[in-house]
Amino acid sequence: MSESEQDVAQALEAGAKGYVLKGTSGSDLIRTMFAVSRGEYYVTPGLAARLLTHAKRQEPPRTTDLPELIRRRSQILAQVARGFTNKEIARTLALSEKTVKHHMTNVMQKLRVRNRVEAAMVFRKQSPAAAPAERHAR
Repeated sequence: MSESEQDVAQALEAGAKGYVLKGTSGSDLIRTMFAVSRGEYYVTPGLAARLLTHAKRQEPPRTTDLPELIRRRSQILAQVARGFTNKEIARTLALSEKTVKHHMTNVMQKLRVRNRVEAAMVFRKQSPAAAPAERHAR
């Protein structure tokens, strides 16, 4: 019922697959219900445009450290895919174990995976050249 961009964003973040307004026609509502039942997302077009504009305004400015951050997370994920523990990764990359855990949490959220094993599988699938290497001697 609400046309507020914030309300729509909250509904979608809470798991809603579709958002239609009160005045939506019956035929549009039925099409929307079928689309959502197929796993598609749907937001009334005018509202979707406003939502995107609102999100763009809320987006934090990008920093110049972004490429370094992406590179670091890729390095960590590659080490995870090779079977290294957080402690071993931290030692290898001269980071704290807490920093490695933080990066892995963010990586898993971005990849929408539940654990390190799933993250490693995604990494290997996307990077066929990343074959498991021999683990270093302890």
